[in-house]
Amino acid sequence: MMRQLKDSGEIENLNAQALNNTRKAEKQLVFFNRVPKVGSQTFMELLRHLAMKNDFGFHRDHIQRVETIRLAPAEQLGLAAMINSYSTPSVYVKHICFINFTQYSLPEPIYVNLVRDPVERVISWYYYVRAPWYYVERKQAFPDIPLPDPLWLKKDFETCVLRGDRECQYIEGETREGIGDHRRQSLFFCGHGDACTPFNTVGALQRAKRAVERHYAVVGVLEDLNSTLTVLEHYVPRFFRGASKIYNEELERFRKINRNNFKPPVSEEVKDIVRRNFTREVEFYHFCRQRLHRQLLALKLPETYR
Repeated sequence: MMRQLKDSGEIENLNAQALNNTRKAEKQLVFFNRVPKVGSQTFMELLRHLAMKNDFGFHRDHIQRVETIRLAPAEQLGLAAMINSYSTPSVYVKHICFINFTQYSLPEPIYVNLVRDPVERVISWYYYVRAPWYYVERKQAFPDIPLPDPLWLKKDFETCVLRGDRECQYIEGETREGIGDHRRQSLFFCGHGDACTPFNTVGALQRAKRAVERHYAVVGVLEDLNSTLTVLEHYVPRFFRGASKIYNEELERFRKINRNNFKPPVSEEVKDIVRRNFTREVEFYHFCRQRLHRQLLALKLPETYR
């Protein structure tokens, strides 16, 4: 995509100021409503380091018995008001769908997030909730929760897809909350409305795109972390100054965060089966990736920075 933009001459017309929603923020408060399984745990640890280096507050939610990512309007207002109460500059991190603060007459924060190839992400989630350490952590926090069926734990993703098991069916228009409905990353940008819940629909896709364009300073891409960190350093410098240096110095340790050694490889054939049902999720991912590259090119940095 970057090559296409260069070849078409569009780079000369790109304006970093116009592409930077940080200018719309009404206070020095970053809201990272993190999508699960996109490297957000690593990103959160990077923010902890940056908080010490760049002198800002770091806040995050606590582990929950049942993680709820969609809230009623009154609950959205309560959460937004709590986030808004933190002294500035600060960062708040939580798995939650996009909340429009201005809708509740609260100052606009600086929104950031990450995305990942949607099929790779859903595979990662599938094995994440089956990892032994996941249930050890859950049991430590909530001793009374029951352990899952061993047959369910041992079921691999390929079998689940090829056999047509319920949890591996991705049906357009279907509404299925599940545990936070982690089939889709676009849900975290679309918001809390009922129009956002049907799977792989045009309406939810368009709402998610609008939120990114209108509100998010940067939506990074897991598969392109170098570009992500460079854009964050330039578009949100108060918080992300020195991010690339810290990440590269701590690279090996960061790579081990939340790594799942129990995830077996999945064939391209099975991935293609899933991808055919993820058309709007794939489109949203490429939309975010193109936007990130446009933001990078607009900086007009030397080639070595890209």
